[in-house]
Amino acid sequence: MEHPSHPVESHWRTSLRNRIIQASSLLEVLLSGLVLIGLLFSVVPLIRWMPGLLFDGNEAEIRTFLERSLDIVIGIEFIKMLAKHSPGSSLEVLLYAIARHLVVGHDSAVENLLSVGAIALIFIVRKFFFVPAFGAHLPDGHPAPDLTPAQSGIPADWFHRRNSEAKPEEETETKE
Repeated sequence: MEHPSHPVESHWRTSLRNRIIQASSLLEVLLSGLVLIGLLFSVVPLIRWMPGLLFDGNEAEIRTFLERSLDIVIGIEFIKMLAKHSPGSSLEVLLYAIARHLVVGHDSAVENLLSVGAIALIFIVRKFFFVPAFGAHLPDGHPAPDLTPAQSGIPADWFHRRNSEAKPEEETETKE
């Protein structure tokens, strides 16, 4: 049996890992496409219901229209979340889902209070604990070296400037 750090085994592991990542990315894109097609199909009934809502819309029809509309909005945010891979898009999906529950659902006062508290908590997280992407920055505040400017969450010129500032500091630390 060969040693686990053998370069050939490492190459095969790396190759297999990269293929698995590519396959999962492809499946993710396919899932996003299927969700998008489903959302496009679900818009058609909403368009057909709109004239009826103008003339003789009762409470049940309006509630159904709102439920379906907000479901489509949540689906759109879900597709964005799959495409962006950012904590911000995940928070937006949660925000819309809770808002839909609050607007459409007829729950008790305690459940409404919990929904409002959850929305407030999401805004607090966005304000005080939000990072553009997990692992995008090192503890010293510089961008992680393995990220592209788009993944770092900061403008490209800032990314390159901060990344170039980080390298001379590393060189001086190694010389000492």
